[in-house]
Amino acid sequence: MSKIKLSDIAAALKLSKATISKVLNSYPDVNSKTRERVLQYVKKVGFEPDRNASYLRTKETNTVALILPEMNHDFFNSVLAGVLKRAQQSKYNVLVGCSQGSVEEEKKLISQFLNQNVDAILMAVTQQTNEFKHLEEVQKEGKLLVMFDKIEKIIDCPKIIIDDRKAAFDATEHLILKGCKKILHFRGAYSPQISIDRYLGYRDALEKYDIPFDTSRVFVCENADGNEGYYNAKKVLDLGIEFDGLFAISDLTAAGAIKLFKEHNIKIPEELAVVGFSNWRFSQFYFPSITTIDQPGITMGVKVFEAFLNEKSLKKQGLEPENRTLKLPSKLIVRDTTAREVQKSLTS
Repeated sequence: MSKIKLSDIAAALKLSKATISKVLNSYPDVNSKTRERVLQYVKKVGFEPDRNASYLRTKETNTVALILPEMNHDFFNSVLAGVLKRAQQSKYNVLVGCSQGSVEEEKKLISQFLNQNVDAILMAVTQQTNEFKHLEEVQKEGKLLVMFDKIEKIIDCPKIIIDDRKAAFDATEHLILKGCKKILHFRGAYSPQISIDRYLGYRDALEKYDIPFDTSRVFVCENADGNEGYYNAKKVLDLGIEFDGLFAISDLTAAGAIKLFKEHNIKIPEELAVVGFSNWRFSQFYFPSITTIDQPGITMGVKVFEAFLNEKSLKKQGLEPENRTLKLPSKLIVRDTTAREVQKSLTS
């Protein structure tokens, strides 16, 4: 039995080869009824595209690269799941690399993936990324670049993020409405945009409620991990800083701080209310369970891949790229670390 060709499908369905190709390559400009009709027929006859012929014709590999800063990370694992889900629907292969928070490793991965001739690189930059030649190289090579979560504003490409500033405002406002007026902020490093935006959101909430900003209550957590939360909490006590609330850059940072404060018999949430960020799975089972900002990781992964498909479609049509920034909604998840009625201010 001879192998089914694209032209055979087009003849059977009385459609053009171009329309069949667009459906198989997930182009958005095909109506849903036609798309469903093609996909059902393709499934029925067991058609498999000739990837080698496709590459010779289009110079596309139907492969994208995904670069994550960390792998053992609930949020980035959720993004990965979203990308894979959408990529599989579009019959794309996904190569996954981890920069391990190193800008040098990030550069090596980009070079490696460009050598493998991927169609696009989807990535969250590292905390250390402060020069962008390797990012610009992706676009110079004619490949599509999509950033998510940890982004660089000066690079002109599609970006999928949450509104970190608004989310941080919501977190801090929640503490204020719980009676907190001396709110610590364990922020991230100075360079990533998410860290800047969360810091600004914290400042916005203080300003709205006429609470004076005090630099002594802000501590930097370069890696946003539990150890930094623990040791910065120790610094707070050693310095005798007054506090009654804490907004942390991550749930891990919050958990580290809670551990230290509990060791010093500080009651949570009665004497100290705490809000983390990201809604890691452990945060609902920690004791006390951590109030946090939920980030829609799977949705972000899906939208990242769809942003690539949209830019690819525009490029095929000779149109200018949209390069738009999409902000996804986040939400506050209230748990035990802010579940209090009586508020107290604590001086260590």
